[in-house]
Amino acid sequence: MRPDQLSGHETVHEVDVVVVGCGPVGALTANLLGARGLRTLVVERCSAPHGQPRAFSCDDEALRIYQQAGLLDQVLSDMHQPSRADYVNRAGRTFASIALSEVDFGFGHAALNFFDQPLLEQTLRAGLGRFDHVDLALGTELVALQQDDDSVHLVLRDVATEQSRPIRARYVLGCDGARSTTRSAVRIPLVGASYAEPWLAVSGDIPPDAVRLGHTTFVCDWQRPAFVSPGARGSYRMEFMLRPGETEADMLRPETLTRLIEPYVDPARFTITRAVVYTFHHLVAREWRRGRVFLLGDAAHQMPPFLGQGLCSGLRDAANLSWKLAMVLSGAADPAVLDTYEMERRPHTVAMARTSVRMGRVFLARSRTTAWLRDTALRAAQLVPRVRRFIRHFEFKPVPAYQRGLLAGGRRDGAVGTMFPQPRVGLPGSAEPQLLDKALGSGFAVLEYGAPADPPDDSRWRGLPVRLVAVHPADTPLESLSTSVESDRHVDVVDVDGTIGSWLRDHQTDLVILRPDRFVFALATADELDRVAGELAAALSPPAGVPSVDHRSERETAAVIASATHS
Repeated sequence: MRPDQLSGHETVHEVDVVVVGCGPVGALTANLLGARGLRTLVVERCSAPHGQPRAFSCDDEALRIYQQAGLLDQVLSDMHQPSRADYVNRAGRTFASIALSEVDFGFGHAALNFFDQPLLEQTLRAGLGRFDHVDLALGTELVALQQDDDSVHLVLRDVATEQSRPIRARYVLGCDGARSTTRSAVRIPLVGASYAEPWLAVSGDIPPDAVRLGHTTFVCDWQRPAFVSPGARGSYRMEFMLRPGETEADMLRPETLTRLIEPYVDPARFTITRAVVYTFHHLVAREWRRGRVFLLGDAAHQMPPFLGQGLCSGLRDAANLSWKLAMVLSGAADPAVLDTYEMERRPHTVAMARTSVRMGRVFLARSRTTAWLRDTALRAAQLVPRVRRFIRHFEFKPVPAYQRGLLAGGRRDGAVGTMFPQPRVGLPGSAEPQLLDKALGSGFAVLEYGAPADPPDDSRWRGLPVRLVAVHPADTPLESLSTSVESDRHVDVVDVDGTIGSWLRDHQTDLVILRPDRFVFALATADELDRVAGELAAALSPPAGVPSVDHRSERETAAVIASATHS
């Protein structure tokens, strides 16, 4: 059924955004939109939670995004943080290690975290209940959509009753996975490759004393590569590559499963929750936007699992797009800002996928000779301290940075385009230091070191969605600070460990402007403030006289965001 075939007498429900799919990416996206006050409808075909532990890991950037959604504590309570990851050969000898307990990229969280997907989805869906302007429609599927210059017209169908209803949205976000109905509806093809090597993924629950290999390990056995690791809440994950001639039926036999998992766990005490054969992909949608329809997560890109970045990339999509949509829908930014979504996200996603492929080549050496050469070369290379540190401290992971997009000058230039660190800072009213993002608000933030406790003349920022953050030295008494995070336009923080001051000195600047997703928009010296304020105004280019479709006052919207952040 097409939208134009519906009865003209049906009432059309209108929302700002429809999110199609309520897996982790869709649910996180809806939380971010809800925190920004957007009327959002989430559509999920399944009427019950998926219940399958498919995605398994996330990084420090992902935790920072959960933090921005106001759900960090809830998500962290169900996570396991491994202290190391070893690469071992067929004989079990380690030829490379990543010391995860020593890795700190500066974003405020552990570099690698394992979670249970059903628990994560439960937490993210529960988070939607904070917002009376966000609705979740379970057991509902997208049947068709059409769009015009102003809106997207959708037909949704109740899976159980087969009754259809019309919806009109300003934008639609396809977060509906690798087989995306949204992507098909707007006829965007995938390009790339599927890999011929099938894998068996086994997940289950086990008591601690029944675990035989207690840390994250890549088993680089040239005959059968494998990955094994403890996970969250007493779970354990194992993946094994199939050998030529082996079938799915062969691998799922109880005796086969027992034989494969026995070196790592006690099979008699391991309760399998999922065992499935899959083939991984390296695919990217030809475009991530068609008019008012955007693709996120697996709907836009799929990558090999060797770096654990599939879900993380989808969460980054959500963090990039959600604040831009909110600014456009409130009239604070021109719709052209939305063009920077794919411009920014695609290159980083491609770089992450390529690194995953390279990791796979190390992991998947398929002959005795190639594996011996790999092991020997990596052990020898790590005799060089710089090379050893490069591997041990996970420095081969692509840094979060944008090469082009919504940046001063439009391109990366030094620190511009990179993610700003997140140290702990002192805040008025907080007995213990807090993560920086708590002080930055929901919009752009202007950080200036040593600024006076009373806000300076901020006329240059008038009309721009910015919060002025005065950063004070470590020895500044908290009781001397005049403003707190409850202030709309200005807040004082104490640089308790000197991270912010060191960063500014290293980049020879007095001031940094951060985007809502905490990437650096611009640097400036004291005499360049007018210039960078003008560049921000030009980048957003808010159209004059366009009313907000949110129908909330600025103070009401700020209250919604503050409530979501602190709940």
